[in-house]
Amino acid sequence: MPADTQQLTFFLEWIKHPLQMASVLPSGQPLARMMISAMPDNARCVIELGGGTGVITEALIRHGVSPSQLLVLEMNETMHAVLRRRFPQAQVLCADARHVNELAQRTGVLAPEGADAILSSLGLLTMPPDLQHDIVAAALAVLRPGGVFVQYTYGLRSPLDENVRRQLGLRCTRVGMVWRNLPPAQVFAYVREDG
Repeated sequence: MPADTQQLTFFLEWIKHPLQMASVLPSGQPLARMMISAMPDNARCVIELGGGTGVITEALIRHGVSPSQLLVLEMNETMHAVLRRRFPQAQVLCADARHVNELAQRTGVLAPEGADAILSSLGLLTMPPDLQHDIVAAALAVLRPGGVFVQYTYGLRSPLDENVRRQLGLRCTRVGMVWRNLPPAQVFAYVREDG
């Protein structure tokens, strides 16, 4: 799908569902590359939350993640249909990220030890703490020891509420700022304090 078509599709969905969309435009390639750089070097089993039009999905596959070991969740039905057409070999589900644990188990995508990385494009910054907690806790339940939860934000600080981060026992690292994204975005990586 050409980039201008992706942007138009994304923008039209934002107009229809502004409170469900984290952005007006899809992520850019530089942001996708920075998110991938935060994954463990040997990451093979990956889950993507909020696949949008597939910019990060495409970058993951180009990076070497096999579509058979990639689970993509997208709640917006139009975006889900776009993802299914673009990535027919990947497990692409129209679903709420709060159910990632059960969905990952059911699809058979997970390696026995769990996912190596979870890359999230969800708008955590605008979510209430209890919703953040539910989503991230469900994601951590399928993340292997030493795995990483990678999130980007358009905000100036970590998008994960500090109390939620403490409750879940997560250490936060700022990966970097992507100035060549519209709007510019920061990438953060979260790992369990005990793992």
